[in-house]
Amino acid sequence: MVSKTSNILAATAAVAVIATASASHGAEKIPDTQAIKNVVLVHGAFADGSGWRGVYEDLTARGYRVSIVQNPLTSLADDVAATKRTLDRQEGPAVLVGHSWGGTVITEAGIHHNVESLVYVSALSPDAGQTTGQLYEGYQTPPEFVIETTPDGYGFISPDKFKIGFANDTTDADAAFMRDSQVPVNMSAFGTKLEHAAWRSKPSWAVIATDDKAFDQRMLQDMAKRIGAKVTEVAASHAVFMTQPKVVADVIDEAARKGAVAAR
Repeated sequence: MVSKTSNILAATAAVAVIATASASHGAEKIPDTQAIKNVVLVHGAFADGSGWRGVYEDLTARGYRVSIVQNPLTSLADDVAATKRTLDRQEGPAVLVGHSWGGTVITEAGIHHNVESLVYVSALSPDAGQTTGQLYEGYQTPPEFVIETTPDGYGFISPDKFKIGFANDTTDADAAFMRDSQVPVNMSAFGTKLEHAAWRSKPSWAVIATDDKAFDQRMLQDMAKRIGAKVTEVAASHAVFMTQPKVVADVIDEAARKGAVAAR
C-alpha cells in the first residue's frame, strides 16, 4: 500500500514539469518600498504544494518572498495549523492565497496578524459558523467531478474522471501522473464549522476558472460576490493554479500592491 507521504512526494515531482514551462519571465519588479512582499500559498485537496511551482517562480522573479504550505489534509484544524505555522515565519505582512479546499483553510487562518489580503483561486469561502459542505447546497456539481471514498473516510477523485474533472487543460501524460499521485482528503473536514471568516475583515480577490468542473459555476460566482472579491476569470480547468500561473500571479501581485497601501 502506498503511504500518504509517498503520494505527496510523488506529487511534488509531478507538477514541476507542468508549471515550470508556464512561469512568467521578465515581470515587473516590486519596488523596495512596497509594504507587502510576502506571499503564502495554500493548496487544496487531491494535490500538494508543488502545484504552485509556476506561481512561485513568477512571483519570486518579481521580488516576492513566497512560502508554500503543505497541508496534511487530515482535518480543517490540521490544515489551519500548518498554515499558521508558515504565517508565523513571515517577516512582515503577507498575501494569503488558497486554491479549492485551500480557500476554506485561508478563510479560517486568514485572521492571522500577518495577513493583509486574501486571494481565492477557484476556491471555497465559507462563513463563520458554516461548514464547507453547506456551501454546495442549492448547486449542482458537474458530473465530470466524481469522488470515491475509502472505508476510513478519505476521498480520491475517480481515476476514470480525473483528467476531465480536475485537469482537462493538461496533457494526458501530466494528468495521468497527477491522477496517480493525488493526495486524498479526510471528507469529514467538509463537515467542520468555521470559527472565523477572514474575508469579513480583509480585502479579497478571486480567480475563477471558467472551465472548472469541480464546482458549479454559479457557486463560484456567488461565493466571490458574497465576500466582495474582485474577480478575474480565466479559461482553465480546476487545476488553474498549475496551468495558468501568470494569471494567478498577476492577481496576487495586485492584491499585494493594493493591500500594501492599506498596510502602511
